[in-house]
Amino acid sequence: MTDARPLSLGMVVGESSGDLLASALLRGLSDQAAPRFLKSFGIGGPRLVEQGFQSWWPAESLAVNGYLEVLQAYPRLWLMRRDLIHQMCDVRPDVFLGVDAPDFNLGVETALRRAGIRTVHFVSPSIWAWRRERVDRIRAAVDHMLLVFPFERAIYQAAGIPATYVGHPLADQIPLNPDRHSARHRLAASGVPAGGPLIALLPGSRGGEVRHIGPVFLETAIWILERRPEFQFVLPAATPNLYRALQQTLLALGRRADRLRERLSLIQGQSHDVLAASAVTLVASGTASLEAALFGLPMVIAYRMHPLNYRVMRRMAYLPWIGLPNILANESLVPEFVQDAAVPALMGQSVIDQHDDLIGRARLRERFAEIHASLAQGCAQRSAEVLLDIACR
Repeated sequence: MTDARPLSLGMVVGESSGDLLASALLRGLSDQAAPRFLKSFGIGGPRLVEQGFQSWWPAESLAVNGYLEVLQAYPRLWLMRRDLIHQMCDVRPDVFLGVDAPDFNLGVETALRRAGIRTVHFVSPSIWAWRRERVDRIRAAVDHMLLVFPFERAIYQAAGIPATYVGHPLADQIPLNPDRHSARHRLAASGVPAGGPLIALLPGSRGGEVRHIGPVFLETAIWILERRPEFQFVLPAATPNLYRALQQTLLALGRRADRLRERLSLIQGQSHDVLAASAVTLVASGTASLEAALFGLPMVIAYRMHPLNYRVMRRMAYLPWIGLPNILANESLVPEFVQDAAVPALMGQSVIDQHDDLIGRARLRERFAEIHASLAQGCAQRSAEVLLDIACR
């Protein structure tokens, strides 16, 4: 590429998991864009900011989930989207990249595309799981879709939407054989006890998620400790706000949680060290469940939401699973507990069973390694090649 003009990338990232995915892609794009200088701006999180991304609004401002939460936040989000579209039309990036957050990003992409700005979306909405009517909206919004799962290619080909399977950036980042000893050592430096089986609690990265599922995760840990007092627990909070919210949730449990407070380490960040060092995880459905699988970690997947949200989503669902490890394997590899089934006794016993079943844990590691290999496709480089091609047309 001989053009010395700076390459500009507009981007919107919706939450901490999207920030993690986008930061890997931006590193790859920066490498591919050399010797051209890359400018990036929009809505992003701390990992993007570390790479020079100009964040007009923090990614956390988009971290809402469920119909009721979105309705409550709608006036604020509408104003933010309007202002974002105006600013993007003023600066006119070479290409705009929406990272996940489809309810927000598809509207932005549609407006920008109509204004003549090329648009790419990274991480397809889950049209294979629910809300297939989104296909027409996607077709109007994007010039190209970057797919992170291999089974999505056939869906987009049938819909006539340009798309490229690029693999998942986390599969490139996470080693097939993580150094579990070093991870436990780093956690010890953060105050996590070095001895005893470690159980990871990952109740999600969004405030709405944690409000619904955080208390039952902590109640499950209490239930487990009553039966397996040798276990240690660790809960990595993705943001300072979540850290404070979880502290309050733990405090609200009162004296029943006295023993748990002695055996639980609530830390900020370090989720990958936590997954590498733990024996089992109790994890909310979402990206974290995929991360756990990439670390070869046995898990119990659980999810709760507002009852009205659940009724709506259950009617729209097409698959028997909510967890990405089970969806990618097309079988029930790990147990799932959804809504009314997500209770401490059921989840707690399942965590203990996952920990104690050595043969089952070995089988899971093999299946997770197969998933890992299928997703490790050099995502950053592949995505960067597509973005540069579109930006330079």
